[in-house]
Amino acid sequence: MRLLLLAICTTIILNLQAQTSKTLLTPTAPASAGFSEERLKRIDAKIQEWIDSKMVNGGVAFIAKEGKIVYNKAFGQANLEKKIPMRTDNIFRIASQTKAITSLGVLMLMEEGKITLNDPVSKFIPEFAAPKVIDKFNMADTTWTSVPAKREVTIKDLITHTSGLGYAQIGTPEAQAIYKKNGITAGLGIPGHALATDMKKLGKLPLLFNPGEQWMYSLGDDVLGYVIEVVSGLPLDVFMRKRIFEPLGMKDTWFYLPKDRQSRLVTVYTHDSTGMHPMGSDFVLGEHVEPDYPNKDLGYFSGGGGLSSTVYDYAIFLQMLLNGGTYNGKQILSRNTVRMMTSNQFQDDKLGLNPFGLGFGITTPTASAGTPKNAGTFEWGGAFGTMYWADPKEKIVALLFFNKIPLVINPGDVFTMLVYQGLLE
Repeated sequence: MRLLLLAICTTIILNLQAQTSKTLLTPTAPASAGFSEERLKRIDAKIQEWIDSKMVNGGVAFIAKEGKIVYNKAFGQANLEKKIPMRTDNIFRIASQTKAITSLGVLMLMEEGKITLNDPVSKFIPEFAAPKVIDKFNMADTTWTSVPAKREVTIKDLITHTSGLGYAQIGTPEAQAIYKKNGITAGLGIPGHALATDMKKLGKLPLLFNPGEQWMYSLGDDVLGYVIEVVSGLPLDVFMRKRIFEPLGMKDTWFYLPKDRQSRLVTVYTHDSTGMHPMGSDFVLGEHVEPDYPNKDLGYFSGGGGLSSTVYDYAIFLQMLLNGGTYNGKQILSRNTVRMMTSNQFQDDKLGLNPFGLGFGITTPTASAGTPKNAGTFEWGGAFGTMYWADPKEKIVALLFFNKIPLVINPGDVFTMLVYQGLLE
């Protein structure tokens, strides 16, 4: 009897170990994960072509299927002037890829019963109470008239970018003018700002449209970052480190890099009529932006764009979601909350062929007819030239990281095709 119980226990332990190992990203030969190594070399050739034509300085590409890493390669140089080769562990400014991680934080607090998607934002930030919507706007002197909004902004409005907020520096002319006049920024590399102060100030400014009536990319995730601070009682960087990064083993994802990681930050390049060169501090719409902001602790934690990371770290985050909220034995989110997060929150006829989930763009069945990505694929990218997707059907995680703004190429569609064409029958 004892031997039988021992055998049963041993079997259970081995099964649990096997299940745990499946959640880990592990390098493997492409063929063992259903990829052709020869066909994947087409990715090498294309990225090298972009480098040789001086479209980009260098980058890193990553592919995993069912947790098996079949492709993880670095190309070109992290710094052209110093001739520093790119490495797979180089750290990139991931900008708006921060948004999905902030959304994850909100959903974690929702699972604890501390937030609901339908909560008004004013419950946590009183300055968002009694919102107003712009009625008439005078661009000449940036004055406006307003009318009461039909309802308050909710947490879901912020996550899905239907709040009525706009974006500083990169948004509509009206949004740029109003936010610049009131000292609201996009939150990257600009000293002298604090998240709490700016979000309270933002709450008093007019909305561009009534909540829920349009989709407009916005500062909603910066507001969510402050909501996380209010609800958790922790600064956003501490919350993410303790609740997300440390449990998942994301050791290289930070708002501001520790000194021992700063040398791995790639140089961000730009492109103009003179060619490619390091980005200057006046690049973003004439406002001062410190290009090396990840190496300068400026104290502003932008939930919409402040993080820097490696392809491997971000792949862990995506693999956790493909695993149903668990990675390496640590459950971050329940599988049904992951389902919500990665589901289309809108009807196709409202927002076009690529609607939005709770933090991601979602490929719909209609949209999948024009891309190798399967319906249900969730994805996004960052302004400095980073991009990713996760395909639940094929169980593929794919990332392509550059740090160049603007990109004079559109690599997304090409990289997507080159990943899927590498699949074997």
